[in-house]
Amino acid sequence: MSQTVTLHQIAHGRSGDKGNRLNVNVIAYEARHWDVLLEQVTEERVAALFAHRGATRVKRYELPRLNALNFVIDDALEGGVNASLSTDTHGKCLSFLVLGLEIRLPTETVPA
Repeated sequence: MSQTVTLHQIAHGRSGDKGNRLNVNVIAYEARHWDVLLEQVTEERVAALFAHRGATRVKRYELPRLNALNFVIDDALEGGVNASLSTDTHGKCLSFLVLGLEIRLPTETVPA
């Protein structure tokens, strides 16, 4: 059996900017959830999350020794720090958008 949970239950995140490019890191709390990240936190799913922000490209980098994924998302920051009227020009809060993704976990591996 499996259960739907949000990604933040098994991972934490960090985000930041490089111009109009956003970096979002997703790091599993436990190594046993690494395969779940690989299978379910895909470039396509992340691209769909940032489509409303005008993202044009998402590239995923795998960091297996850290049980982490790094996503580089182009054109997601409304022009970057100097051009954007956003209150979060550096994109520091945007990791929470990814951490809200719904994922499926085997029931026995769902954190208490």
